[in-house]
Amino acid sequence: MLLGVAALATAACPTPLPPSTAVLQLPPLPAVNTAAMDAHLKYLADDLLEGRAPATRGGRLAARYIAAQFQALALEPAGGDGSYFQSVALVGMTPHPSLVWGGGGTTRQLTYLDDFVAWAERPESHIVADGEIVFVGYGIEAQEWRWDDYKDGDVRGKVLLMLVNDPGLQDTTIFHGRALTYYGRWTYKLEEAARRGALGAILIHTAESATYGWDVVRGSWSVEQFKLDRPAPQSIAFAAWVTHDAAQAALGRAGLNLDSLTRAAARREFRPVATGINVAVDITSALRHVRSENVVAKIPGGDRALARQAVLFTAHWDHKGIGPVANGDSIYNGAEDNASGVAAMLGAADEALAQVQPRPRRTLLFVATTAEESGLLGSEAYTRDPLVPLEQTAAVINLDVANVRGTTRDIDALGIERSTLGAVFSAAASAESLAVVHEPDVRGSFYRSDHFPFSKAGVPALSIEPGRDFVGRPVGWGAQEAARYNRERYHQPGDEYRATFSYAGMAQEVRVAMRVALAVANASAMPRWLPNSEFQRPAARSLP
Repeated sequence: MLLGVAALATAACPTPLPPSTAVLQLPPLPAVNTAAMDAHLKYLADDLLEGRAPATRGGRLAARYIAAQFQALALEPAGGDGSYFQSVALVGMTPHPSLVWGGGGTTRQLTYLDDFVAWAERPESHIVADGEIVFVGYGIEAQEWRWDDYKDGDVRGKVLLMLVNDPGLQDTTIFHGRALTYYGRWTYKLEEAARRGALGAILIHTAESATYGWDVVRGSWSVEQFKLDRPAPQSIAFAAWVTHDAAQAALGRAGLNLDSLTRAAARREFRPVATGINVAVDITSALRHVRSENVVAKIPGGDRALARQAVLFTAHWDHKGIGPVANGDSIYNGAEDNASGVAAMLGAADEALAQVQPRPRRTLLFVATTAEESGLLGSEAYTRDPLVPLEQTAAVINLDVANVRGTTRDIDALGIERSTLGAVFSAAASAESLAVVHEPDVRGSFYRSDHFPFSKAGVPALSIEPGRDFVGRPVGWGAQEAARYNRERYHQPGDEYRATFSYAGMAQEVRVAMRVALAVANASAMPRWLPNSEFQRPAARSLP
């Protein structure tokens, strides 16, 4: 299980990956049905589904479509009630916020969406919060890095203003340089603020520190927000993002300089700064207590003893729904994020069921998750109420933003340096004549998709990443296209189905994922985390 907040952010050191004979002994895999994957993606990303937000008509259409595809492939339903659905209780909150801040008798009301976004962190229809702002740098306490931005200061009842990312962004000799740790994720920062009894938290946005532009923030946080509908042990009242310019102006009026504060925040001796700024936040939220669903199906294992264990495929079916208008469009279709991953998972299910013989020894479980975009909620709900006990779950293979740009010479996966799955993945890639080129995780992607809750719970996991070296394209083209997607389409209405999508690269990913899954499903022992990983299976539940 997760070793603790401090251990969570310590990325494992790169480890040589020994060969895996289990992959190389697999029989040849047949061709993947790329036409079917195109059809799945095209339907799921259609305007008819209105962006596939959880607990909406479009979201329900998506879930039922996936269930129908599982049934058509003759996969068995895996829900506890004998259906293809695992119910997930959610509370939806559509925010209508205002934010006024200032000091010394001078205040300014920020413009919603242009200057700030804000949302309630508690499922309450009306939250009013008024407090003093304290700048806490990156808002990190990390014992293993001898780092403490709080210095035992009492921030109870305060509103914490903080930078996104971690100090490695400024000083590449600390933390893991520009490879983002969990401490750099905004989710950690809100969790730490809650642990310290803060009233609220305000994140300062820059495209460099967040790794995405303000349009992504604007589109993501102005639509309905979801949380698991269960009591939370502790929480702040609200959270917000503000633009760099808005924060700089407010601090300037208080006699402070944001650039100077940012430089100071990259030093261990940094201490919290009382800004003299007071903030008043008022958030009215339309609440909905609703149920969404993970869509679940299985191929039972063929070994009587090992069939009770499972190898999981995950891919989230949800996206952002209908949001702010951008370039004349308000439907956030989520074609690449993540209709593509669902299409790839269905492609793997098709191949696993119809083509592979003999049946894998362990069960293959396919989980299309809900509410990933709201904080990995579907996968979090699964780990709290698993269909297969987590100690019997051998591995998780996640598919999120699959390759729709063409054939590559390389491939990657998040997490290959953390567990023995890395060696299996390396052998699987080699069997498909693909080089493994592991990119630094600058965006902290390992902490941002559905494999992460499983990792926290102790299950070794990978998330497949597209290669960058595209056949027939100039050097650097793959990285340029990925950056363009992140800049122009990620979490924006522009993430739409395109007739130019090419599925040969997605087929490569499916085949590598299938080789990993089959090797793990047929192996005598389950994968394990490497000793230098921040994750381990709970000792009390370890299996031989």
